[in-house]
Parts: sequence; structure tokens; C-alpha cells
Amino acid sequence: MGCWAIGGPWAEGNQPLGWGPVDDEESVRAIRHALDLGVTLFDTADTYGAGHGERILGRALAGRRDEAVIATKWGYTFDETTRQATGQDTSPGYLRRALVDSLRRLRTDRIDLYQLHLADLPVPRAEALLGTLEDLVAEGLVRAYGWSTDRPDRAAAYAQAGPGHTAVQHTLSVLRDAPAMLTVCDKYDLASVNRGPLGMGLLTGKYTAGSTLPRDDVRGVTSGWLDWFRGGRPAPEWLRRVGAVRTALTADGRTLAQGALGWIWARSGRTVPIPGCRTVAQVEENAAALHRGPLAPDQFAEVERALAALRTAALRDADRPHWPAPTLPAARP
Repeated sequence: MGCWAIGGPWAEGNQPLGWGPVDDEESVRAIRHALDLGVTLFDTADTYGAGHGERILGRALAGRRDEAVIATKWGYTFDETTRQATGQDTSPGYLRRALVDSLRRLRTDRIDLYQLHLADLPVPRAEALLGTLEDLVAEGLVRAYGWSTDRPDRAAAYAQAGPGHTAVQHTLSVLRDAPAMLTVCDKYDLASVNRGPLGMGLLTGKYTAGSTLPRDDVRGVTSGWLDWFRGGRPAPEWLRRVGAVRTALTADGRTLAQGALGWIWARSGRTVPIPGCRTVAQVEENAAALHRGPLAPDQFAEVERALAALRTAALRDADRPHWPAPTLPAARP
């Protein structure tokens, strides 16, 4: 279960970084229900909701901590009072302070997977943190650590660093494959923790070309790092991809979201998708995918054929001459 959304509102200046208002009581119910349904990994970050997301997760797991694997992240700085992002800190000293604060908010004595949140941090600066991370593992405060990045070179650099490194978090979905990253995971025996497995909601089937997201939602404003949505609307090219795979993903009776999760499990045995949830209903739909498991080989192949056909059509259209459109009469005779 991805826990970004349950953090509620927070921002960097006027740029919202949350998913709009959230009902904390519903978030607690959703987390506890997820546990009941067999969900064990809960992924959050100290900066989600400027600390609020960790507090809600800790509250929900009270009395059931040993049933859960908690993954959180550090690297960005924030003000809990104003709920504003304030920058980043890559020092070993801040790493320790951030961990202590996360332990307090999560009401726990250890973090199961502690992840560097700065995706594009230069490798030498990230490597300077490895000694502290290994110390934290030796002290029992962290069970394992990883890097949240879409850069295979960074994942590979950390993978060779120490025995405590066990996972990389990266984007992976039926809409956006990550073959180079999965190769790194195979080479170094890493878990592949998959953010964006439902395309920030596009693979739920909820959004159409006419959908508009509110401006207090991170998807509702233009952002340079977020390409699923533009101007608060689903990007047309991504909607075309959803349309191309919808029939294949749902052919055996799964919902679109369940088919998208099944594709990830079929893609690699190392994958651990973390679909975002903030309601009991969302948890129930996503957790039901566990019972169906990976897509069958023929269904997976059909999805790949649909995507290949879409790519071929896109290349054909790109090569076609674009002459000026003729002026047409107002109505045909």
C-alpha cells in the first residue's frame, strides 16, 4: 500500500504536493483493513504531509506493528507547522536526525526499509551516506535500506555498497516498463518496489479525457516531473495507452486496476507494487488482486501485442508527411 495520499495537503510554495484533503479516520480504517486482507508492506516518506502521513500510519499500526513491513524515506526537509517543503539535506547528521524523527512519528523502534528519497543525487554524495546506513543496520534501527530512483546507474552503485542494501524503488507499470532497472535488480538480487503501478490513477479507469483534477491535488497543476497529467487533465498519450491495454487486462474478469497489478507480477518475480490507497474501497479492490496473482502468460503476451501495435501506429504517424490541412466547406453537399 502506497501512503503518499494519506499524508493530506502539503506544498512547496504554491505548488501542491499532496492529493488534496483527506479523512484521517478513513485512512486509519483503510490501513487496518489492508492488514486484514493480506497487505503487509506500507510505503511512506517523512515528507508526505510534512510528517502527517507517518503519524497516521503509526497510529493505524498501533498494536499490530509486527504484522507490517514499514518502508519510509528521507532526504527532503520540511516544516511540520506550515506543511511546507523547505529543501533537502544530504548530510550523515541529518540522516540520523530524520530517522529518529520518523521512528517517533511511526511509533516504532525500527524501520524495515529506509530509502533515500533524492532520486537524482550524484553517486559520490549518496555513497557518503552508506557508512551511516550500515551503522544504523548494525544498531538495529534499520533492517535494510535502498534508494528511491529511476536511474539504474544509481541503483547499481548502491547495490554494490553493503549487505544492508536490499531494494530499489522505481517507477513501473504496464504503461511504463523499466527493463534496465529490472536487469539491475536481477544482477544484484534486489527487490523491485514499484511506485506508480496504477499510473497515478489512470489505470483505475476513473479518469477520461474530460476529467479535471482540483488545483489542490498534485495532479491538478502543471509540474515538470509529473507527465501523467497536464493542466489538471489526463495526458492524451497516456489515455491512449490505457485504451490499448484495457481489453487484455480485463479479459479474465479482473478490474482494470487488478489487471495492471497482475501485469507487474507477471513482468518479474522481484516486483512489489505499492498502489496508493486512502479509502477502504480502494484497499479492497487492490487487495483482491492478490487472489488472482500474475497475469497468465497468454494474457501477458496479449497486453504486449497491444502495446507493440500502439507503438507501431505512433511511429507510422510520426513518419507521415504533415501537409497543411485543406480548407473545407462548412458542410458537405
